[in-house]
Parts: sequence; C-alpha cells; structure tokens
Amino acid sequence: MDSEQLNLIEGSVETVIYQNEENGYTVLRVDAGDQGGVTVVGCMPGIAPGESISVRGRWMRHASYGEQFKAEIVERRMPAGEKAIYEYLASGAVRGIGAATARRIVEEFGADALTVLEEHPEQLTRIRGVTRKKALAMGEAFRLQMGMRRLLEFLGAHGIPLQLAMPLYRRYGDRALEVLKGNPYLLVDEELGVAFGVADALALGLGMEGDGPQRLEAALLFELSHNLMNGHTFLPRRKLLLATAQLIGLEGGELEDALETLIERGDVIQEDVAGETACYLSDLQDAESYVAQRIGEMAGRELHPPAGLDAILRRIEAEQGITYAPQQREAVALAAQRQVMLLTGGPGTGKTTSLRGVLALFDALGLETALAAPTGRAAKRLGELCGVEAATIHRLLETQFDPGTGRLVFAHDESDPLPVDAVIVDETSMVDITLMRALLSALRGDCRLVLVGDPDQLPSVGPGNLFSDLIRSGQVPMVRLTEIFRQAAQSAIVMNAHRVNQGRLPDLHNTQSDFFFLRRKDPIRAADTIVELLAQRLPKNMGIPSEQIQVLSPTRKTVAGTAALNRAIQEAVNPPAPGKGERRFGEYLFRQGDRVMQVRNNYDLMWRDRDSLTSGMGIFNGDIGQIVEVDNRNELITVDFEGRIVEYSPDLLGELEPAYAVTVHKAQGSEYRAVILSVSMGAPMLLTRGVLYTAITRARELLILVGDEEAVAQMTANNRQQRRYSGLRWRLAEGM
Repeated sequence: MDSEQLNLIEGSVETVIYQNEENGYTVLRVDAGDQGGVTVVGCMPGIAPGESISVRGRWMRHASYGEQFKAEIVERRMPAGEKAIYEYLASGAVRGIGAATARRIVEEFGADALTVLEEHPEQLTRIRGVTRKKALAMGEAFRLQMGMRRLLEFLGAHGIPLQLAMPLYRRYGDRALEVLKGNPYLLVDEELGVAFGVADALALGLGMEGDGPQRLEAALLFELSHNLMNGHTFLPRRKLLLATAQLIGLEGGELEDALETLIERGDVIQEDVAGETACYLSDLQDAESYVAQRIGEMAGRELHPPAGLDAILRRIEAEQGITYAPQQREAVALAAQRQVMLLTGGPGTGKTTSLRGVLALFDALGLETALAAPTGRAAKRLGELCGVEAATIHRLLETQFDPGTGRLVFAHDESDPLPVDAVIVDETSMVDITLMRALLSALRGDCRLVLVGDPDQLPSVGPGNLFSDLIRSGQVPMVRLTEIFRQAAQSAIVMNAHRVNQGRLPDLHNTQSDFFFLRRKDPIRAADTIVELLAQRLPKNMGIPSEQIQVLSPTRKTVAGTAALNRAIQEAVNPPAPGKGERRFGEYLFRQGDRVMQVRNNYDLMWRDRDSLTSGMGIFNGDIGQIVEVDNRNELITVDFEGRIVEYSPDLLGELEPAYAVTVHKAQGSEYRAVILSVSMGAPMLLTRGVLYTAITRARELLILVGDEEAVAQMTANNRQQRRYSGLRWRLAEGM
C-alpha cells in the first residue's frame, strides 16, 4: 500500500457512533482540530472516547450519511493527562470500569492510571470497593485490549487489511501479534485469504532470510494448497519443486532440503502413485486413501437380494405408473444387491426415474434413506423430483464448534454416524475428495450408498476427479443409462446436449420451441441482446419472469462476460429508486432486490428462518439468494437464501457476488427454467466441450445461445481437459 497517496486525519475520539463487536467495524466522530468534526469508518475494535488517533485513508461520500473518511491505516495513542484518561475509562472501554470507578482510579493514580492497569493491576485494590479478583479482571481486560491495539497498528503499518485483526485475535488470542511476527505466512490460510506475495513481503520485511527454511517450507506448502483449487490432490515432486522455485525466485538444493524436512515432519506425504513421485498435503493424502479404502470395501460387499425382488419391482412400477426400461430395471435391481453403486447417464436417459425407483425400493425394504446433493439448488431440485426432503451434503453432516481448534467441524463422523440405512447423492460429479471423505466417515458400516451423476459435466471445483475416477477404475458396480426416451428425444435441448457430447455441432438452425441461436458476432450487441431477452422479451412474449431466467457465460471477462452482464442486467431489472438501499463494495454495487451468490464455503455464517423460529450455521459456495435489506446505518446487508436469512457485515461482503449472470462453473448442480448462454470468442481454456455441454444441460424448458457460431464450433471441437493429478483411480485399481 502506498501510504503517501492517502490522506491524513489526526485528532481525538469524541464519540463512538457504532461498533460491531464481531468484526471490529466502527463508525466514530473525531475532533480533528482545525478540520472540525470528522466521521471516520473502518476496523477499529475496542476504540473509545478520549483516545488520540492518526488515521490514513481516503474520503468517500456515503449515499445516506454524507462525507466520511475511510480508515486504511490507524495509529492509536493512549490518552494522556488525567482528563483524557478519565473520559477514556468512563466510556466503558475497559470491561468492569464505569464512570464512578474511573473517577476513583484517576484520583488515586493520576496520569499513571493506565500503566497501573496494564502492569500492576493488584494496586487497584487501593480503590474503595475493588477486590483483588475484580482488580485482576480489570487488568486482564485492559491487556487484551492493548494486544488488539498493537495488532491493529502492526497490520496497518505493513499494509495488511485491518479487518483481519478480529479473525486473527479470535484464533490466537492476545498472542496474535507474537504468532504473526513469528510466522507471517499464516496469513495465507484460506480463511484469511492474504496473497502469498503479501505475506512473503511482510516476512522479508521483518528480516526473514530469503533462503531460510521457514520461507522455503511455507512456499512449498502454499504451492500444494494453491493447486487444490486447480483440482489436484497431489503434485509430482519435480513439478512442485519447479513451481515453488519460480514462485520465490530461488533455485538450488535448499528447496530439496526444505521438502525433505516437511516430509519427515509429516506435513507432506510422498509416495509413488501411478508412476509419479507424488507429494500430498497430509490431509489430502488421508482423504484420498480413506475414500479408496471405504469405497473398495463397500464395492466388494454383495448383499443377498430380498425374496421376491421381481414382485417388489413390479409393485413399484404399478405404484409409479410406469414400466422400467431394461437399463432402469437393472439399476434398481443392482441397488438391492450391492452396498455401493454408481448410476450415470446423460440428459433424457431416465436417471430421475431410476433414482425414484431406487428410493421406492429402499422404502419397500424398510430402509431409512437420506437424499443429498452438493449445492442447495441441486438439493432442492432433487427433493422436488423425488417428493421427499433432500439436503446439501454439508447440512446432512451438520456442523458444530470444535473448542480445541476454534473451528467448525462436521457433527457426524465415525464417532457419531448418520442415523440412516442408505444415502443417495445426486450431482456427484461436483463432489470433491475431501467432501466425499467426510460423507463416508459418517456412514455406518452397513449403510448403502448410491452415487448419481453425469461424468461428462465439468468436474468439481475442489480437489480430485472423484466421480470420473470411480467410473474409470472399473471397481465400483455401475449402471450407465444410454437410451434416450421418446419424450426427451422431442427436446432440442436434450438432443443438442448429446450432439455436443459426441463432438458434433448443435443444430443452431433449430426452430423448435426450447432451443434457439441468435447470431451476434459483435460482443457489445450480444450483451445488449442478452439484457433485452431477460428484462423484456422473455417475460413479455413467453411469460417467463426474469427471476426464473439465468444468464451463463464461460468467462467473467469481456463485454459479454458475467462481470459486465451483471452490471447491465442490474440496471435493467433492478434500477436505483428512492428508499431502495444500496452499498458499493469493491467492483460491485449491491442493491436491495439484487440476486446474489455466496462464492465460498463459510461454516461460521449464522442464519435464521424467515419467522426466526429456527437457526443454523453455514452458507456454501454456489448458494443463491436475494438481498432483502441494505442497512447503511448498521453496515449490514441482509440476504434471503430461499428461507435462510443471513446478515453480512462489511468484512464478509467479499464472499458475495451478483448472480444475474454467473459462470458455467458456478452453475454446476443447478437447473433453471430458462438459460441464456453468452457464447463469444475468448480464451481456449474456457471454450471447451465440457463447458458447453454443462451449460446446455442447465436448462429445463428453454435455452437461448447468443453470440458467435464460431465460438460454438470451437467449444464443440475442444475436448481438451486439464489434467488433474489424482491417485484415487490408481488406489482403487490397486486395492489400496
């Protein structure tokens, strides 16, 4: 951060207008001398009237409250002089000290009052009514506050976002500054989200050697962690060393030595996997090995089919008013005879009918069955298709606070398994290796598992290539549905999805009512057409409300990418209006009524239902909601995630994005009544067959492609899939 470009405000704190105790966000009034009273906003936990502060930041104009000064670097100085010390203590800044006690402390100790509080709190017993226990509690409260103050000053001085002070303090307590100075690389933790380069610059600035073991080990661990988001569960040793050397600009044997240290310590697991010398983070190696072991055990277990299975299947057919096709009957029968099975197939091949049959079979066998999917929208759709409640895998496993680590963990595991006899998981292609490990660990030894999905869709965002590996291993009982049923064959959406999957161009000249192509080679014209379709033409001419239409794009960038489309659609369907709250955060302007998406798993987010009768924790990547209130006075944005109400404070807004238009990757697991797909020329790595196939299969009733047919042809022809380093298939084949 270039502090020379920031403005400076100096003065004393007059009043604290608002303070959020959870994240430290504060609005206060500062007496800035000749500049008069100034409203300052930012992360300043524990600040109180009477303190002297120097604030570097930028002026901004708030829509409701006028001109404010946004703090980016804060230097706080303890009040000097008896009057200022009294005002500070009397404000309630230190727990246990009110106005009367503050007056007695200042009368007794004068200008040394704060020194006594921090260093010799036992002397407070000289004050009438203060016991030794109370005196020590006051001193402890003041020391904690001083620890937070010093942490904030350290973060501000080194250009680290101030909002990290609260999560650091919650995790490490009054040792937070000491721990951070000892290992600046802890900032790279996923929950804190600081870029490696920022943490590395801090470490070097504190005097850490460029080739010191702590830096080298941190860089190696970062490369392994970073590549989880590229889908890799491990990296080959040679690639890990090369990538790390490029990251920190260092070559030589030092990295080899650092890696050996990590291996000896157990932070990195190295083993030979499918001809590669694989380096895993220890928890990823554990997850992959565990999944292979459990799935392997379950796959080898044959169950005695129930007596009269054919009669049971005939009864289910009669109750559902259908006659199973041979592959569907095979799928339902297999579920009766194996503890684990895979059910796969493209659109229109009868996966839903087969899944309903499996569920009815389990009911007939008296089994308690849980239905789950990776995302909220996928779970909701699964529940509607099957006529019973379905949950996300995260919600099925539940979460609870672990006092040992200070983090939330799944409540159900080996020690407290799920109270069910069978679990059916839909959209399994989206499930990563760590989530599958958590699910398997929560299954009783005799619990059945049915994994349903389409391996031709995009793989999971997280590490691993789980569903594809399970299929390609050949070790797990499976039924692949291939017959396209007559009713589905009448849908151009279904038929074009299969054409694309086979590497054939979709029929862009189709005049059927559910699939259209609008040629717009100019991306600006394409974007204008997309906005017009969503805001006017489809609602007016086809009776599809705009909130039931989802715009998709392979990319965030370009004028026809999701970032630009979101701004244009917001202006068209949710323009500003008097009384409609809005708040700018980074590149986004959030407005009451906007459709938004949670873009990372957050197990700590509290939610309540609309009637405040129930509550829970956890909002997850891909959950879509609507902003119902923007409260600028209390700095809160309230989002309704289909009945779960969540309040977002400023430090959490980085987890929200507009969702009128989303990338195809973000739409995985969801189905929409109508989809508008933006298809313009762009980066080849994004214009792939898997992206196009996944986008087409998101549409239930209507799909409109808008853009350039050359981009469609490039996507259809480009079947390149980024290689994912995963050992699951090899482990299953080897029986490991």
